[in-house]
This record gives sequence, structure tokens and C-alpha cells, in this order.
Amino acid sequence: MAGLAAFGLLAVGCSTGGTGARDEGPARTDPVAQTPSTAGPSTTASPVKKVDAVRLVMADPKVSDRVKADLKRCAGDAYPIDTSYGNLTSSPVPDVVVNVLTCGDAVGVGTFVYRDDDDSYENVFAAEEPAVYSTIDRGDLIVTRQVYAKGDPVSYPSGEIVVTYRWTGNRFVEHDRVENEYSRSVDGGIAEEPAPTSPGAN
Repeated sequence: MAGLAAFGLLAVGCSTGGTGARDEGPARTDPVAQTPSTAGPSTTASPVKKVDAVRLVMADPKVSDRVKADLKRCAGDAYPIDTSYGNLTSSPVPDVVVNVLTCGDAVGVGTFVYRDDDDSYENVFAAEEPAVYSTIDRGDLIVTRQVYAKGDPVSYPSGEIVVTYRWTGNRFVEHDRVENEYSRSVDGGIAEEPAPTSPGAN
């Protein structure tokens, strides 16, 4: 009887320990789950003011006719345009970064930054050149331009130039520049130059 009682106590102890470990998980996560309801960004952040990027670019007199001609439907109602929202110019309303691409190979042909100005948007940055694309990174504007040498296929440029811009006063000022050269020997890239012929070869 004593053995059975001891066995019963051991079984209850093991069962309680296992269940307790599982129960502790939700108990620890409950306070974390409740934190966003009082101070989380989901309740304090204002909704992003979305724009019609296609209409914005087409109505912009600073955008060239060449870029506007590329901004046409690729398939169905889809336009070759990427839009990002973020804080670049310290405006109370998120700034808008618009990239216009080509339909066939999605190569950037123009990138623009629009800043809210009394319920209208002002073009405060523009770059129109082949293979250009902009992103927002922690309050900086990052503009990347692919560099092509003669004979480079569109999918394999020879390198890239990455320029970081920061809003200073009332305009963007270049803060940093990085130039990267890509390997010419990667599979699928540009063909390697023929190996030199040895002196004894015919």
C-alpha cells in the first residue's frame, strides 16, 4: 500500500509539472499581448494617406513625356509602378516614393518623391535614367542605379551606384555614395573573356 501511495504521488507530481509548464506559456505572453492595446503603434499611428500614383505622375509637369509614355498598362489593369510611403522630409503626412518601370523586364525608368503640401503633392525629387530605383531606409532616400557596360544584358549589369540622400532644409542632399562592381564570371552573367593562348600553342 505504501508503494502504491508513493507511486500515486509521483504520478500526480509528474502530471502537474508537465501541465504547469504548458500553462506557463500563455501566462507569460498575456501581458505582452495586452501591451499594444495601450501603447502599441497600431492604436496610435495614423493611417497612411494613399494616393493614385499613376494619376500623380501623369499630372506632374516635371515628369518627362518619355516616362509618361512608359507608364501604360502591362496586363489588364496593372501598371508598371511601385509606390512606397514613409517619413523622408519631416512632413506630418508620409511622403510618397514612386518608381516607374518598364513592362517587359521591370527596369526602372524614373523615380520621384512627392511631399504633401496643403492637400496636394509637390515633386521634391526626380531622377529619370535607365535602371534607376528608389527606396526608403530609416528616413533616408536610397537611390540605386544599375551600371551597364557595352554588351551587358538587361538582367546582368556590370555594377551599381547607390546614393543616400537626406532631407536638409527644403531639399534632398547627397549624404553617401557607394559603387559596386559585379563579378563577370557568375553563371548566367556576362561571358568571360577567352583565356590567353600559351606561347607554344598553334
